[in-house]
Amino acid sequence: MQQAIAILDSGVGGLTVVKEVMRQLPQEKIIYFGDTARTPYGPRDAEEVKLFTNQIVDYLIQFQPKMIVIACNTATAVALDDIRNRLDIPVLGVISPGARAAIKSTRSGIVGVIGTDGTIRSNAYEQALKTISPTIQVHSLACPQLVPLVEQGIYNSTEALETVRESLSPLLNKPIDCLILGCTHYPFLTQAIKEVVSPDVTLLSSADETAREVSTILYHQGMLASADEVPVHQFFCSGDAEIFHKITESWLHEQLSGMLVVWQVPTFI
Repeated sequence: MQQAIAILDSGVGGLTVVKEVMRQLPQEKIIYFGDTARTPYGPRDAEEVKLFTNQIVDYLIQFQPKMIVIACNTATAVALDDIRNRLDIPVLGVISPGARAAIKSTRSGIVGVIGTDGTIRSNAYEQALKTISPTIQVHSLACPQLVPLVEQGIYNSTEALETVRESLSPLLNKPIDCLILGCTHYPFLTQAIKEVVSPDVTLLSSADETAREVSTILYHQGMLASADEVPVHQFFCSGDAEIFHKITESWLHEQLSGMLVVWQVPTFI
């Protein structure tokens, strides 16, 4: 039986990471869990986010994955070390890859970060960026109104554009040359964000860099799936399965060469 890469998020945002992993590693099986019943994680306190993340990991471990990717910036900020300490398989987050992408991209050394309340409050991105480049300037902004647009599937609407414009207004006069989308939901809103920010600002999602890190780790540990394996992907959610299924198929339709299976997860809440 093919061992999967397990990817988890507070909702559908982690599908942006799934899409890039599937593009770079099409032979790999993905098991995805979106905690759509309890999204968003951003406004919640750190201990609650840790509890939820550990519950999801406990659920995913029954499938014996070879790696876990915490594709949620808020959960990465508060729970990554805990999960790594208790598991003997590789566990990745999305903040360090996003920070590395920004360091490679910025020319001015002035970087913007948008994220949930929890991610921005944790200061995780600024710490990660300054660990690599101590002189970098970081302008951070919490944008709590954006995740609900994605979870409701209205990320291409006029309402989404206006909400993005209002949410990002405090950053628009900052001299940033790249903007980290510090929530995995935000790439769903890329088109709207592009319409609002200067064309000179490069938008950065951690998905690309995270997928490269997944590939590198699996390669060096001899854990890559064989090229002749055809993966059957599994997708789980804790909330409304119909909305989750619709968003998943819409976002991943080009990548889904295997079978898409969506279950309403037995509640452990």
